[in-house]
Amino acid sequence: MTDPHVASHEQDEDGRPSTGLLSRINAVVARAGMYLSVTGLLVIVTIVFYQVFGRYVLNSSPTWTENLALVLILYVTLIGAAVGVRDAGHIGMDSLLVMLPDHVREKIELVIHVLVAVFGVAMAYNGWILGASVGTVKIPNLGLPEVIRYVPLIASGVLIVSFSIEHIIALLRGEEVVPSWN
Repeated sequence: MTDPHVASHEQDEDGRPSTGLLSRINAVVARAGMYLSVTGLLVIVTIVFYQVFGRYVLNSSPTWTENLALVLILYVTLIGAAVGVRDAGHIGMDSLLVMLPDHVREKIELVIHVLVAVFGVAMAYNGWILGASVGTVKIPNLGLPEVIRYVPLIASGVLIVSFSIEHIIALLRGEEVVPSWN
């Protein structure tokens, strides 16, 4: 015999997809974010390979590679994390939510998405404040402004807010946000 709570949750997940304007825009943005993150990861691997090659084969390690790889890691992880919010790619406690009645589960999911949006606002705001505080400082060996380290924090915060709003709207309409990577 099937558990009615599990069966009703499985039906909700197979519900109609969210087709609003925000969902269409967010799907494109999330896909672009993942392409950029994957490309950034490949660039990081290339840079680190070049650094190791320079150190052990050429006996002349390039000085800029480590700082550039560290900056790119910020972009890859923060943009990838934001896309994970949209595509529900993060670890969750779904097994506890499935056991709850539908009306309670939906309210808890709404609270979760609101809290994630608040976290995104905090990320964007604090990234802006921190970036403004180091706007004139240069990154050693790169000559780039230190503020570029905070751009992904701001962008990720804004994306998390947008993706959370999309989830909230979809929940209120009884729809499902379809992941960008099907």
